[in-house]
Amino acid sequence: MRLGVAAAMVEGTLVRGDVEVVDGRVAAVGLAGDGRGLAVPGLVDLQVNGYAGVDVLDADPDALADLGEALLHAGVLWYQPTLITSPPDRVREALGAIGEAIEQAAAAGRGAGGARILGAHLEGPFLSPARPGAHPVEWLRDPDPDLLASFLAAGCPVTTVTLAPELSRAGELIEALVRRGVVVSVGHTDAAAATVHAAFDLGACTVTHLFNAMRPFGHRDPGPAGAALTRDDVVVQLIADGVHVSAEALLVAWRAARGRLALVTDAIAAAGLGDGDYRLGEREVRVEGGVSRLADGTLAGAVRPLEWGLRALAELGVPLPEAVDAVTRTPARILGRDDVGRLAPGAPADLVLLDDELVVADVLVGGALAT
Repeated sequence: MRLGVAAAMVEGTLVRGDVEVVDGRVAAVGLAGDGRGLAVPGLVDLQVNGYAGVDVLDADPDALADLGEALLHAGVLWYQPTLITSPPDRVREALGAIGEAIEQAAAAGRGAGGARILGAHLEGPFLSPARPGAHPVEWLRDPDPDLLASFLAAGCPVTTVTLAPELSRAGELIEALVRRGVVVSVGHTDAAAATVHAAFDLGACTVTHLFNAMRPFGHRDPGPAGAALTRDDVVVQLIADGVHVSAEALLVAWRAARGRLALVTDAIAAAGLGDGDYRLGEREVRVEGGVSRLADGTLAGAVRPLEWGLRALAELGVPLPEAVDAVTRTPARILGRDDVGRLAPGAPADLVLLDDELVVADVLVGGALAT
């Protein structure tokens, strides 16, 4: 079938013309036609704490399937369920449920269960008490190999661990995780730039929500942001929801890290539902005007979809291929997944159709429209 689009984003290049799908795969691009809108790869979100009323920390496999369906209709076809700092037993239970959800989705077949789980993201507990953000300080821990091993054995593939590199034994954990093929992300940290550089030298390769919950950038004390933005081997993840960072900061990040900027939502259960009272793990959160905060005013995750960040980049003048890459190929690259977030002849037709305003109009999984 023809998709009826005016152009497609093919491996980071804007190709004018329509797209044809045959037997669930992209058969041709650049075909003559009078379509509208843009076909892009399915979006990839590496930081999802919850969505559409489901908190990942409390979700059973059925609830995770509901979350996946809601994400799918927002254009996200792959995601990392993210677990914030919580009692260890609760984290292990949540990891077990995510593992079951992965197994059930695999048994059900391609396209079942909505957005596909890439693996779990442990955002804690090895974080700095000086930069906890919305994480409960009472459950933060110094890096503990035994505790980490219990998480890794909980029945779910852990694909990313966020930690603060200044903590005792952080280097030991970084090396152990890298040996296992787990992505190490620097975040919730009060480290100086030199300490962050040392973590990157050990194999940490990305940073969790740049600028947020970390030592601020200073011209004599550049901190984690300065270290990450100056390293060509580091992909920076950033929340572009119009709340967590200013337009100027977003442009600084893009200009310093062109080709290695990945947007995330940091979405919580309130995402997609509107204002009201919700939970983020152990914490009570209030959403007002599209901003989620703890009772003390601390930002607590976010509620805007990933497509919002794509539009934010485009509106700031970021070339469309780079803006699309920031929500597709670049986050996939962090996890070493070249089979995810792609649109190319021969690839599975896991696609998002955007209208002329870059709003999600339709989603295809294996060439079939999501309903």
